Amino acid sequence: MTNLPVQTKTLDLIGNTPLVLLDGPSKAAGCEIWGKCEFANPGASVKDRAALWIIRDAEKRGELKPGGTVVEGTAGNTGIGIALVANALGYKSVIVMPDNQSKEKMDTLRALGAQLVTVPPTKFADPNHFVHTSRRIAEETENAVWANQFDNVANRRAHIEGTAPEIWEQLEGRVHGFTCAVGTGGTLAGVGLGLKERDENIRIALTDPHGAALYNYYENGELQAEGSSVAEGIGQGRITANLEGAPVDTQFRISDAEGLEWVARLLREEGLCLGLSSGINVAGAIALGRQLLADGVENPRVATILCDTGFRYLSTLYNAEWLRAKDLPVFDWLGSASEG
Repeated sequence: MTNLPVQTKTLDLIGNTPLVLLDGPSKAAGCEIWGKCEFANPGASVKDRAALWIIRDAEKRGELKPGGTVVEGTAGNTGIGIALVANALGYKSVIVMPDNQSKEKMDTLRALGAQLVTVPPTKFADPNHFVHTSRRIAEETENAVWANQFDNVANRRAHIEGTAPEIWEQLEGRVHGFTCAVGTGGTLAGVGLGLKERDENIRIALTDPHGAALYNYYENGELQAEGSSVAEGIGQGRITANLEGAPVDTQFRISDAEGLEWVARLLREEGLCLGLSSGINVAGAIALGRQLLADGVENPRVATILCDTGFRYLSTLYNAEWLRAKDLPVFDWLGSASEG
């Protein structure tokens, strides 16, 4: 009989996700590219980690009391993680998100019992931005806490204490680079800091989508955005508290088209159904691997984050009409299906 691991608490299912060698990206880079399967978390995304650490931190500080409510502004995945963790610990959740995010995320939040508030997408400086709206709701709600994922550094501690040591152990201490895109900054900064504690020579890279300002910031010292992206949950125009002090050694900018190419290839060739942020991360990991090789690193290993499941984007990334409307390439099998 096979002895399978047993978790004594449901929240123990968050983290300790598998790390998989990605064949196609490894061949493209000329070195090993590894993906951390964060879609294996209970909420099917990397954001479960931040949700758990943020709620546990609020409990430790005495801010979150029995029967309380957790309020957050999110593109969706953090809200899903918060709803699940809150349910497991006996709390309520109120989630504020822009109304241009995927229908699947909204439906999931409602199904989990969260109170969903949608607002029009707007710039961060606008007081009606989803982050500011969530803060006001928390202030106006009795026995509520504001998760504040962007500037609550419990977010990045989840990756310093969890994700980074997992990657280190899974690769047996032989890892040369790590990269991912930034939403809150918690994953990049946390994994970067955690890995640098173990080996300061590990190269940490930002992978930025178009429409975000951080590539220019790390390249030229100025927060300036160029172009646009349809990727949800990534792309940042400011230095959040989670991002402060992030040990970023290099940076890459990846287009939606390049990210989608890897989304398509990973599905067709390796059976992984992922969101666009994962495709962008993989493209960045390939660029980092090539850079390490060019700099003379022998047989480098690069890790990145496979952020969430593609099943969360059936109405967008996996919908031929939506892709055409965004002037993005349509996966060949979707085109055939719609025409047949």
